[in-house]
Amino acid sequence: MSEHSRLIWNDVAPEGAKALFGIHHYLMTGTNLPQELIHLVFLRVSQINGCAHCIDLHSRDLLKTMSVEKLVLVPVWEEVPHLFSDQYRAALAWAESVTRVSETHAPDADYAAAAAAFAPKDLVDLTIAIATMNAFNRLGVPFRLPVKAQA
Repeated sequence: MSEHSRLIWNDVAPEGAKALFGIHHYLMTGTNLPQELIHLVFLRVSQINGCAHCIDLHSRDLLKTMSVEKLVLVPVWEEVPHLFSDQYRAALAWAESVTRVSETHAPDADYAAAAAAFAPKDLVDLTIAIATMNAFNRLGVPFRLPVKAQA
């Protein structure tokens, strides 16, 4: 094992990692979704799931295109609607509904709002992004992937 006390999942199961990263590659290169939107959804899903590694990683990705003032307000995006476009707000709401699917069951109203903001393929791609980040979080949290942040 490495310097931290848990397995490095992608070293132990490289074929599984390759498959999961293949979906990530598709999201970054094979969709019409803006990369900033994908990273925003990745961040919000990771915040909900409490994945420190992914929060650190996707915050850094977003800081390339988004102000720190806006970034720190992502967890309370509903309270600052002027900072996020209608489409971004729809994506964040859908990300929360899908990530908490055991509680929400992705109700018709949530689906209708997302479907109104995205073309059919874009909505499917957005949902794939949400599902993929949930999968990454379910590896990052139990295996305690390290963060780049320093004290």
